[in-house]
Amino acid sequence: MIGVALALLLVLLAAALPVAAVLGILGVLLDRIYSPVPLTLALGEVSWSTSKDFLLVTIPMFILLGEILLRAGIAERMYAAMVKWLPWIPGGLMHSNIGACAVFAATSGSSVATAATIGTVALPLVRKHGYNERLFLGTLAAGGTLGILIPPSINMIIYAVLTDTSIPRLYLAGIVPGIALALLFMLLIALACLVRPGWGGSPIHVTWSERLASSIHLLPPFGIFLVVVGSIYAGLATATEAASLGVIAATILAWIYGELSWSMLLSAFENTMKTTAMVMLIIIAAYFLNFVITAIGLTAALNGLIAQLGLSKWQMLVAVVIFYLILGCFMETLSMMITTIPIVAPVMFALGFDPIWFGIVLVILIEMALITPPVGLNLYVVQSLRRGGSLNDVIVGSLPFVVVMLLMIALLALFPGMALWLPSIGAG
Repeated sequence: MIGVALALLLVLLAAALPVAAVLGILGVLLDRIYSPVPLTLALGEVSWSTSKDFLLVTIPMFILLGEILLRAGIAERMYAAMVKWLPWIPGGLMHSNIGACAVFAATSGSSVATAATIGTVALPLVRKHGYNERLFLGTLAAGGTLGILIPPSINMIIYAVLTDTSIPRLYLAGIVPGIALALLFMLLIALACLVRPGWGGSPIHVTWSERLASSIHLLPPFGIFLVVVGSIYAGLATATEAASLGVIAATILAWIYGELSWSMLLSAFENTMKTTAMVMLIIIAAYFLNFVITAIGLTAALNGLIAQLGLSKWQMLVAVVIFYLILGCFMETLSMMITTIPIVAPVMFALGFDPIWFGIVLVILIEMALITPPVGLNLYVVQSLRRGGSLNDVIVGSLPFVVVMLLMIALLALFPGMALWLPSIGAG
C-alpha cells in the first residue's frame, strides 16, 4: 500500500499537474483502490470542516499585508536604507539582500513574497556593481526563506492548526533562530568574499549623514512588526485580529507615503484573492488526502513501519531531516506540511521532542524545500525576475545556504534553548 501510494504520487508530480490537483487525484485513486466504501462522499464535509477554522482567516490578511507594503513602495525604500548601512562588510549589497529579506519577513509572513519583493529591487544592481551573479542570486532565494521563520509566518499558523500548538509561543520561538540564521547567511557571504574578493563587487561609499537620513525608511517595517506581534503579546489581539491590525497599519503607511489609491487597493485585493484561493485549494485537497490515507489504514501502516525501524530519538530526527530534504525536491511546501505533519509530528512528540521546538526545526526544513530543485519555489521566483540566464545559476548560488540551514538545525539540536528560551519567558 505504501509503495503504491508513493508511486502514484511520483507519477502525478511528474505529470506537472497543479499541486492541489495532484493531492486530490491521489486521494480519489487511493479511495477507489483500497476503500470498501466511497470516501469521496465525505469530500463536502471535509472541505467545510477544513475551511471554517477561524485561524485560517490570518492567511488572506497576511497576504494582503504584504501586497499593500509592496505596492506602497515601502520595501524599495527599506532596501535602499539597508544598502547604505551594510556596504562595509565583505559582500556589500548581498548583506543588504539578507538584511532586507529578514526585515520584510517580519511583516509579510511569506517567503515567496519576500524573495519577489527584494529581488525586484536588488537584481538591477548585480552587474552595475560587479557582483558574482550566482552568489547574489542565492542570497535572494535563501534570504526569501526567512519569511516563514521570522514571525509573523503563514506556515507557522498552518503548523499550529495541524498540531494544536500555541501560535504566540511559536512566534516567540522563531525570533532567535530567525535572526541567527540571517547572521549565519551573512557570515557565509563574508567568508566567501574574503576567500574570493572579486565576488564582493565594487565598494559603495556612503557618509554617516546619508546613513542616518535613510534610517527613517527602516521604521515602517519594524512598526508593522510591533503592531502585529506586539498586539498579540500585550494581550490586545488574537493572531487573527493582529493580522487585521497589520493590514490597517500598512494601509495607513501607504496613505502617508501618498501611494494609497483605489487602483492600488483593487490590485492588492485581486492578488490576495488569487493567492488565498490557491492556498485554500491546496489545504482542502491535502486534508481530503489525509482523511483517505487514515481511513484506508495507510497512516497506521506508516507508523508501524517507523516503529519497526527501532530508531532512537536522535536517529529519528536525522531520518526526518533526510525525509524532508528529499521530499522537498518534489513537493510544494504547503502541501508537504499538510500531508506529512499529521503523520510525522505525533511520532516526534512521542519520542519526547517539544512541539514548539520541533515546529521551528520543521519550518527550517520547509525553508530548505524552497531552494532545492526541481520544485523549489524561490528558485523560480528569482529566476523569473531575471532578463536572461539559466535556472542553474540560481540553484548553484542557493546550495551553500542549504548547508547553512542544516547547520542551523544541528545548532538547535545542541542548544534547544535557542528556540525555547523566549517562549518560556513569554509563558512565565
